[in-house]
Amino acid sequence: MTQHSRDMSRRRLLFGGAAVGAGVLLAGCTSNEAQPTEAQTKAAAAPGGNSEPGKRVVIGFSAPAADHGWIAAITNNAKAQAGAYSDVEFKSVEAGADAAAQRAALSTLISQKPDVIVLLPHDGKELNAFGLEAMKAGVPVVNLDRAFPDARAYRLQIKGDNYGMGVAAATYMIEQFKAKGISNPVIGEIAGMDELELTQERSKGFVDTLTASGFKVANRRAARFTADSGQQEAAQLLQALPKIDALWNHDDDQGIGVLAAVSQSGRKEFFMVGGAGSKKAMEDIQADNTVLKATVTYSPSMASSAVSLARLIGQGKGMSDLVELQVPKEIILASETITKENAGNYLKLGF
Repeated sequence: MTQHSRDMSRRRLLFGGAAVGAGVLLAGCTSNEAQPTEAQTKAAAAPGGNSEPGKRVVIGFSAPAADHGWIAAITNNAKAQAGAYSDVEFKSVEAGADAAAQRAALSTLISQKPDVIVLLPHDGKELNAFGLEAMKAGVPVVNLDRAFPDARAYRLQIKGDNYGMGVAAATYMIEQFKAKGISNPVIGEIAGMDELELTQERSKGFVDTLTASGFKVANRRAARFTADSGQQEAAQLLQALPKIDALWNHDDDQGIGVLAAVSQSGRKEFFMVGGAGSKKAMEDIQADNTVLKATVTYSPSMASSAVSLARLIGQGKGMSDLVELQVPKEIILASETITKENAGNYLKLGF
């Protein structure tokens, strides 16, 4: 569904699957139905603090069509979280086939004067001008995942730690190499869409961490966040590398295709790390019957958080557990590593 490489020393707010303050929740609805989870409903109904019904807030929303599970979960989570609040009206507009179509739909939305707009753009750079337009019109923008390059284009930006995903994947690999006594590993990488800065950040975190330990990527290919593209690129990578010790695939949706290619090849000499944290990937890791041994998180639960925080922005409130009177300007969710040992704890967040 997750961009310029940021200074990693900046302050990060790390959230888990529970309420932060009385009204901010990250554990999202990850089924195909946009119904509030028990956790979402509980957070919205908790007594006291920001959860108490207040000023009615109209939240406009737009995200690309659900061409894979992560994007579908983004929209489902946003709808479900909005449905958990009695004082939120949720208006969703179609994103269209590309950034231009999405901008046109969003410009129409501005004319309806919502209190806040929550947006996952087709491309952060191309939609930056819309963010500036909305903010100038007095409509705060909560940007999801694909970052706007201009900080004036958003009131709040919330996304996963793309650079940190690469760091987490490489760190797990390095630990495994050490445990297995592998001193000169052959490492493959199947990235997502290379034109997106989030993909570039993921690869940079991966390469930086490997380089610090004296390792390098032997072959890298870019897929399209889909199972078909993952299968195609993995087949070519496996053909190019007759021996592999480890493979990082950026996205668990395209990982379905990657695993299909691995199965067709009959190759079992390496282990694989996934990305994003799909339910299917977690179940495969638990079963321990494929080369997939870990995945690093990039949870679509960020959409639940975006709606909760948009509500607070629309009501002129801050986060009740923070001293500051306003919602922060930027939130980056840390990437965690899921293995067989802890997969059971994360299944509720799988998409």
